Amino acid sequence: MDPVIIVGAGPVGLTLALALARQEVPSVVLDEGPGTDEQRPARTVVLREDTAALVERLTGFPLTEAGFRWAGWRSMRRKQVMRQITFGDDEPSPSHLPQHVLTAALREAIAAERLVKVALESRLDSIEQETAGVTAHTRGPKGTWWRGSYLVGCDGPRSTVRKLQDIRFPGRTAVERHAVAALRTELPWAGEALLHRMPPWRTSGPSAGEVTARPLADDVWRLDWLLPPGKDLVTPDLLVARIRETLAGWSGGSTPPYELLDTGVHIVHHRLARRWRAGRVFLAGDAAHLLGALGAQGLDEGLRDADNLAWKLALAWHHGPHEALLDSYQVERRAVVAARLRAADQVLPVLRAGGLRSALPGSARGHDTLLTDGHLGRGPLGTPGAYADSPLAPPRAESSVEVDTAVGAQVVDVRVTAEDGSFVRLRERLGRGALLVLLIAPGTGVWERKHWVTAGIMPRLAAAVTALPHHAELLVAESYPGAAAHTVLLIRPDGHLVTALSGVRPADLYEAAEAALGGPRVTAEATANSS
Repeated sequence: MDPVIIVGAGPVGLTLALALARQEVPSVVLDEGPGTDEQRPARTVVLREDTAALVERLTGFPLTEAGFRWAGWRSMRRKQVMRQITFGDDEPSPSHLPQHVLTAALREAIAAERLVKVALESRLDSIEQETAGVTAHTRGPKGTWWRGSYLVGCDGPRSTVRKLQDIRFPGRTAVERHAVAALRTELPWAGEALLHRMPPWRTSGPSAGEVTARPLADDVWRLDWLLPPGKDLVTPDLLVARIRETLAGWSGGSTPPYELLDTGVHIVHHRLARRWRAGRVFLAGDAAHLLGALGAQGLDEGLRDADNLAWKLALAWHHGPHEALLDSYQVERRAVVAARLRAADQVLPVLRAGGLRSALPGSARGHDTLLTDGHLGRGPLGTPGAYADSPLAPPRAESSVEVDTAVGAQVVDVRVTAEDGSFVRLRERLGRGALLVLLIAPGTGVWERKHWVTAGIMPRLAAAVTALPHHAELLVAESYPGAAAHTVLLIRPDGHLVTALSGVRPADLYEAAEAALGGPRVTAEATANSS
């Protein structure tokens, strides 16, 4: 079968290629550039715990070596500390790193991957779809044509794939503008990200705004200043003055030594493609959505697009088209991003209005909570989306029970015993194309697997797992938040909970697995026999 064609060699396209390769699906990545990325220290990415784990799982590259895990979060208003959060060693916290470092790690992993071919200097020119596949024509020094089973546009905000499929991209332009600088210096809050609203050294007015400082490795910081509405030019002299003023304000009046590494202007747009699928063509990442106000990270959502789409394309590639499953990509991911955009659009006018509304009792702390949620991946502005209304959600069975993870949400990364008896983290078993069946069995962690694998309910559960309509891996955990003993969790390949059942109920487990795969498949032979 023909490979999947991926248009765009940014982080989302490269992540998708690796995710497909882990499930034995070949791909061709069309890279319009020479295969190298400009090093821009001021262009950074913030990854939440789940997306950082995804990258580490696919590349084997420890983000802690090149990125920076925030030690805490501090928010201030004028001279007052509004909130301070310290992240323990075992607590999830955002990881912050330059985007070119992330892309380099992905490229290095792809260079060693036999199932991924990167076509350099290949700019997409046209797409042709047929019943059995899709053809992409490229132009440039190495212009040619490529035959694929599916095509995914990961080619950014000005997506050629989206335009060729005549998909509208409505939304808001220039929702916010930020002046950005990356510099090496020492700040009073080592390792802590900082949001400072209405700093006292700024005069009143819209330019007083706010400044955000996010730590990177090697004593490097990224500073973002919220700019007033409009298109006023940010000159080098203006930016240097802003840097010196800000550093002096944080350091007691005198500007500490600093090394300016990079500058830029970050413009936030809010847009959402009308469709994310057109036959055998899909959109992902910035080609499908643009968001970024209030700390929301567009790349973070783009990586979740790749994770959601990869296992569905892999199943269709290996076992034939399954339209309901492929359609669920757009339904699930578009709904999550749309909800986040709506939340940001509702909150922004409140946060930026100022005046009497901002002076009401309690408003400052309420605004601080909203901003903190967005930056730290919490609340409606930052929490990873759950697919509560997914078409893949199974009907509630009599044996269904509730755990602390809602159906459709990401599972907690607990320690589990794998089929070979080894102890691993649950997230390490994701992304392999298999469903995961997790039994909660207190006490199993202190016994060798051979002593309990043939005892109690295990043989019956193992038989039920073997009989499922798709390959599944049976795992065992000592505990899971909110789960009683002998609870059975069914988990999708991308780590979202399908259902939780009380005990071993083979029929209920089978029905849930079938729903998670898009429902019963209607084969061409069955259709012919029924007509």
